[in-house]
Amino acid sequence: MIRKFFRKVKEGLGLRGYFDNELAVLIRKRQYEHPNRFVRYGKHCFSQTDEDGLTLEIIKRIGISDGIFAEFGIGDGTENNTLFLLSLNWKGFWSDGDDIAFDVSKTNRVFFYKEWITQENICSLMDRGKSDLGADDVDLISVDLDGNDLYFCEELLKNGFRPSVFIVEYNAKFPPPIKFCIDYNPSHLWDDTDYMGASLQSFYNMFDKYDYSLICCNAATGSNAFFVKNIYLDLFPETPDNIEDIYVDCQYNLFDKYGHNKSLKTIELLIRE
Repeated sequence: MIRKFFRKVKEGLGLRGYFDNELAVLIRKRQYEHPNRFVRYGKHCFSQTDEDGLTLEIIKRIGISDGIFAEFGIGDGTENNTLFLLSLNWKGFWSDGDDIAFDVSKTNRVFFYKEWITQENICSLMDRGKSDLGADDVDLISVDLDGNDLYFCEELLKNGFRPSVFIVEYNAKFPPPIKFCIDYNPSHLWDDTDYMGASLQSFYNMFDKYDYSLICCNAATGSNAFFVKNIYLDLFPETPDNIEDIYVDCQYNLFDKYGHNKSLKTIELLIRE
């Protein structure tokens, strides 16, 4: 709603193109000044900002074509991390607690399951998706649910779901080596505060246990992190060896404030013994 409001304001003042160009310059500046040169592959198609280009370069290097994706948390379906993969002859499924803006009932290339996602049902949703797609495995999983994301990823990994690529939203307020993760709550609903998700370090430590490596974060906003199986790490020689040079700080472009609102839950969690 906020984006739509400001879009109308910019159009009314005849400034839409100006600010869009300014944002594009900022994104390119962040890409070319970051120590991880891989972020320069970032491009926008249907993702929030530059995630699509990073995904495209990763799957090209790994050599995945006609792949299978799963994405949890897609909003209304018009802006997510996997929509563009359909144009590359991929198939997959989406799941979210809200309705999507279009009908997928007449295609067998993508399925949508309207479900409130929890640790208890995420694996059954994966099994359902694989069954409907007639797939033995999933090549890429994206998780963006503004809360229990780390718990969901580990639940999938513990139960044998091992895609080549994971895309996860991280809480960029907390740079490495800070470990931060909200308490698991199956009813969690993001309240637009900083009480959300998990830090990059927490994701890094969790994925390391299952033989995944961090390749990059998206330079535009510092919202999404990309992990691949360790067996593919040699395909990404420009990726730095340390997490500090891979981390991207938050740039959420929230117009009149910097970052999310403060939550007492975040502070309470930080001071807990």
